[in-house]
Amino acid sequence: MYYLWVFLIGGFICMLGQVLIIYTNITSARILVTFVLIGVVLQAFNLFAPIAEFAKAGINVPIIGFGASLAKGAIAGAQSKGLLGAFTGGLEATAGGIAAAVIFAFIFSLIFKARTK
Repeated sequence: MYYLWVFLIGGFICMLGQVLIIYTNITSARILVTFVLIGVVLQAFNLFAPIAEFAKAGINVPIIGFGASLAKGAIAGAQSKGLLGAFTGGLEATAGGIAAAVIFAFIFSLIFKARTK
């Protein structure tokens, strides 16, 4: 049952993004930013944790979870280091994921001979 809820919630988020791409003139980059902001807002109002407790990876894996991680790190940084921590805390919290994305993108670009259209 756990996997079913993860699949349904994660699938709903992805379906929502696809519906926005198909039926609106919103670019995929703006949809991406919107989903990140949804995660930030949910984390800022302490709504992300209860949803994540129920949805687990269904909400954490999509880009909404990245936005929540940024906000959580920024909030923790602001509490411990003040204003400067608000700017650096989000990057500290997500540095591992960002580094992995850059490294794997580089490796796959070498393997698959990436080029522009």
